[in-house]
Amino acid sequence: MTIALTGIIALNQGCTTKKEEKTEEKTQKSLSLIVVEPGHFHAALVQKSMYADVNPLVHVYASEGPDVKAYLDKVEKYNTRAEDPTKWEEKVYTGPDFLEKMLSEKKGNVVVLAGNNQKKTDFIKKSVDAGLNVFADKPMAIDAAGFDLLKEAFTSAEKNKVLLYDIMTERYEITNTLQRELAELSDIFGALQKGTPSDPAVAKESVHHFFKYVSGEPLVRPTWFFDVNQQGEGMVDVTTHLVDLVQWSCFPNITLDYQKDVKLLSTKRSATKMTPSQFKLVTKSNSYPDFLKKDVKDSILNVFSNGEINYTLKGVHAKVSVLWNFQAPEGTGDTHYSIMKGSKANLIVRQGKEQKYKPVLYIESVSKDKGYEEAVTKSFKAVQDKFPGIELKKNEKGWEVSIPAKYDTGHESHFAQVANKYMEYLKAGKLPEWEVPNMISKYYITTQALKQAKGGK
Repeated sequence: MTIALTGIIALNQGCTTKKEEKTEEKTQKSLSLIVVEPGHFHAALVQKSMYADVNPLVHVYASEGPDVKAYLDKVEKYNTRAEDPTKWEEKVYTGPDFLEKMLSEKKGNVVVLAGNNQKKTDFIKKSVDAGLNVFADKPMAIDAAGFDLLKEAFTSAEKNKVLLYDIMTERYEITNTLQRELAELSDIFGALQKGTPSDPAVAKESVHHFFKYVSGEPLVRPTWFFDVNQQGEGMVDVTTHLVDLVQWSCFPNITLDYQKDVKLLSTKRSATKMTPSQFKLVTKSNSYPDFLKKDVKDSILNVFSNGEINYTLKGVHAKVSVLWNFQAPEGTGDTHYSIMKGSKANLIVRQGKEQKYKPVLYIESVSKDKGYEEAVTKSFKAVQDKFPGIELKKNEKGWEVSIPAKYDTGHESHFAQVANKYMEYLKAGKLPEWEVPNMISKYYITTQALKQAKGGK
């Protein structure tokens, strides 16, 4: 099925039974998506699947240009793929007043935001003020001023009884999920250690690449993606996932107070350098736009996409760091490293050459207890009951957690998993009590870390 850009009007013309059935099907769905200024490919990934309660008719509001076209092209590919095609119909409005038009028409009840981060927090606030639910890609705020506006947005969302939620896909990556599960088993993990600034109890490192393939095709990034004023620095962008995983894994279902539980220790930032030919390869643009000239020296573009944050959360020392390279060597890709240190074992996710660049979870024993191995085997059964097929494979340091391929569904599939979880919350009319305060804590950490790294108090 092709995407209907103008043909939606045809639903009101003619009265065949098929059209009536189709219209009835749409009106029965409780959720309708409004996609606003979809400048990031994550907007399309939300629509890689269909959802039981979501109207297939999607209203799109955007400024005219390549960003909205790239989004529509991706959705069109999902609609026309051979296996399990989607059935989205896109009704598109483009114009400089796209936001005002969306807010006045309110053609749906869930706003999807994934694009230029410079205005995203403002779009979030205006959407919840208008009584619309918001499902937003990270980051929801990229600086201290944005954090203050985001706090106001959460207050407004509560007042207007709508749900504001960010798309934390990394919770659904199986090794992250299992690391959290195992950390809750005291017979295996023991107690979470406090660590020190030089030897944190929790560390998460992420390596990403500007040039990559998405849905089997080379990703073309918008030029603004490389402007930290529009995309945000690495410290407030990808790091959002890492800070979220620290909170979600170390303090599951516990409400955090950023004013009491968070203490920033040290931060640092650095730039990834990009040549004009690399910039052209990833953007299809022949030259740097004017807004990037400030970051160009001797024709090399400096993108402040790398960052490190050292902090404590409820007294536990944590470190998160992100690094962007231009392109991964062939056969490799984005990588993730994570360690949680317990009194009985360290839980470690590695994704290097030895792991064939696939994340692998290890239990590395630090326990001297003679009965520890037996206790691990016995306790692990609780995890196997939740995730049938996973096994323990003994090695010299402890165990590798052997995970069946069916659980490795890939990054793109996690968007549907997050969306389905969000829809559960929409049905219930509320988020878990800890989610909003913990989102606020997360964006406090990232935005204040950036402020500190740039020399602010």
